[in-house]
Amino acid sequence: MTDMDAETTAHTEPMADEEEPLFSNLDLFLFSLIVGLVVYWFMSRKKPEPIPEFKKAPTTRETSFIEKMKKTSKNIIVFYGSQTGTGEEFANRMSKDAQRYGMKGMAADPEEYEMGELSRLSEIKNSLAIFCMATYGEGDPTDNAQDFYDWLQENDDEDLSGLNYTVFALGNKTYEHYNAMGKYVDKRLEELGAKRIFDLGLGDDDGNLEEDFISWREQFWPAVCEHFGVEALGDDSSIRQYELKEHTDINMNKVYTGEIGRLKSFEVQKPPFDSKNPFLATVTVNRRLNKAGDRHLMHLEVDISGSKIRYESGDHIAIFPTNDSALVNKLGQILGVDLDAVISLNNLDEESNKKHPFPCPTSYRTALTHYLDITNSPRTNVLYELAQYASDPKDQENMRKMASSSPEGKALYQSWVLGASRNILAVLEDMPSLKPPVDHLCELLPRLQARYYSIASSSKVHPNSIHICAVVVEYKTGTGRTNKGVATNWLKNKLVTDNSHKSTVPMYIRKSQFRLPFKATNPVIMIGPGTGIAPFMGFIQERAWLKEQGKEVGETVMFFGCRYKNEDYLYQEELEEAEKTQVLTQLNVAFSRDQEQKVYVQHLLKKNKEHIWKLIHSDNAHIYRDSEHLIIHESIANIFYHV
Repeated sequence: MTDMDAETTAHTEPMADEEEPLFSNLDLFLFSLIVGLVVYWFMSRKKPEPIPEFKKAPTTRETSFIEKMKKTSKNIIVFYGSQTGTGEEFANRMSKDAQRYGMKGMAADPEEYEMGELSRLSEIKNSLAIFCMATYGEGDPTDNAQDFYDWLQENDDEDLSGLNYTVFALGNKTYEHYNAMGKYVDKRLEELGAKRIFDLGLGDDDGNLEEDFISWREQFWPAVCEHFGVEALGDDSSIRQYELKEHTDINMNKVYTGEIGRLKSFEVQKPPFDSKNPFLATVTVNRRLNKAGDRHLMHLEVDISGSKIRYESGDHIAIFPTNDSALVNKLGQILGVDLDAVISLNNLDEESNKKHPFPCPTSYRTALTHYLDITNSPRTNVLYELAQYASDPKDQENMRKMASSSPEGKALYQSWVLGASRNILAVLEDMPSLKPPVDHLCELLPRLQARYYSIASSSKVHPNSIHICAVVVEYKTGTGRTNKGVATNWLKNKLVTDNSHKSTVPMYIRKSQFRLPFKATNPVIMIGPGTGIAPFMGFIQERAWLKEQGKEVGETVMFFGCRYKNEDYLYQEELEEAEKTQVLTQLNVAFSRDQEQKVYVQHLLKKNKEHIWKLIHSDNAHIYRDSEHLIIHESIANIFYHV
C-alpha cells in the first residue's frame, strides 16, 4: 500500500468510544491567527478616495451692475457692443481713464447684466453710463448687444430720466448703415428720458478710428469733470489691471493650449457651437481659384458633419486663426523670454467678471500664438503704456507724443505707425531701447479676433459642407518688411492630405440678414466684384436647387467684375454652367484691364439700365451688392438714381 493509501485508511478508521473534538487546539490557534490578521488588514489599510460627484457649479456671477458698482464704489460704467474686440478695447480704456480723472469706472458686457437697471443708476452719486457701440453687417447690433437692442425697442414706458449717458459709435462709412447701432442707442436713450452729457462720437474704421476716438475722448473727459464739478487728478502714470502669477509646478492638463472657452474643448467637442465654443471643422478642399497673376485667390471647403451646425445662404463663417510661429519666436527672442513658461494674468479687481485678459493658465507662446493680436499696428494707448520701458529719453518722448492728441503727435503716429504698417514686433525692432516686460505687453495687446467670411455655398445643396472664397493678403510695407494677413495665410497652408493628419479650423456660424427673397418668383440682381461674389455662389446654388424642386424661380441676374478674364475670373466654369442651364438668366462680366479702355461693373449696369429698371419697377426685384468697394458702390448708386 502506498503512503497515500495508508494515510487515507488511518483517517477513515472508526472512532474510539471517547469522541475526539472537531478542531484540535492547534487548528483553533491557527484559525484565530488568520481571522486576526484579516481583521487587522481590513482595519489598517488606507481607505479608497471617494469618487467625486461632479455637479454643475451654481452660478455666482453678479447680474446687477448697480449692486456691483455700489460694492466697489464705482460711479462710471462703460458698456460695449463689440464684434471684433475694438469696442471692448475702447471700453476698457475709458474705464481706466476714469481713475485718472478722480473717478472709478468698470467696463461691462451688456449681455451679462440686467439692463433694466439703467433707471437705478441715479442711486449712485455722480454716476455716468458710457456706451461704446459697434455696428455689424447691415446696421445690426453686435451679438453681445442684441438683447440690449431688443430691450430698448420693446420698453416704450421705461423712465430713464435719472440716467446720465454718452455714446461713442464704431462703424465704417463705406457701409450703407454707417454707425446705425450707436446712433440708435444715442437717440433711444434720449427718447426714454436719459440726459446726454456729451455729444455722440462717430468713429470711422475706413478712415482713422483710433484718431476719431482720441479726439472725442480728449474733449469728453473735461466736459464730464465740468458737469460733475470734479477736478482731474492729472495722474498719467501707468495703471496695471492684471498681476502676473508664474506657475512652476502645474498639471499640464489644466493649462490652456489655444481653446477659446472651455478647457480641452478641442479634444472633446460638445454642441452647440458658437463664439465661445467653436467647432473644429476638417478642411476637405483647398484650391487656387485664379489661373495666373501674383495674387492667390482660394476656394476652401470645410466639413461640418456631425456638428449639428445649420446655416443659410448669406450667413458668415467665423474662423479663429493663429499667428505665424516665426513672428512669435522673434517676439520671444527680442524680449528675452522663455515662451514656454506657464503663467496667469489675474485681474486686480476681484469683483470683475473678467478674471483674465485671455484663457489662463497658459504659456506665453500659446498667448502670443492663439490669443493676442501681434500683427496689427498698436493703438496709441499701448504706445503710451510701454513708453516707460524705453531707456532712450528720445524714444520715450516720441511714444508719448504719438499717444497725445496734439497735431504733431497725430501726424507722427499716422506716418510712423499706421503709414509704415508697423506691428508690435516692428516697433520693438525699430526702438532697440524699448524692453517691456512680456506680461505687461500681453496685458495691453488686444485679443486676436475671429475672421468673418461670406459663405459661398447653399445648405440646400451642401448641408454638411461650408465653402469659403478669400484672397491671401500679403504686401510690402514702407519699412521694407513683408506683412501677411493672419487668417488668409494660415488658411492657405491648411492643406488636404491623404494621410491620417487632417487640417482643421475652429469655426462657428454668424447669422446674417443677407437673404434671398422669401418668394422665389422675385427677380434677383447680384452685384459682386472680386471676392464679393462669394455669397452669390450660395444664392446661385440655392436658385438652382429650387428649380430642380419644380419651383417657379424669377430672373437671376449677375454682374461680376475682375481684372483679366484669363487671370482672375473666379468660378468661371460654375457661372457659365449656371448661365447655360438658365439658373442665371443673365451673366454680365466686366474685365477691367483686358482692353485699353477700362470697363467696370457700373458700365455694364448702365448698358442694361432699361432691363434693370423693368425688374425693379415691375417685378419687385431684390438687389444685392458687395459692401467692400466704396467707389464702385457710389457709381452703382448713381446709375440706379438716374434709372
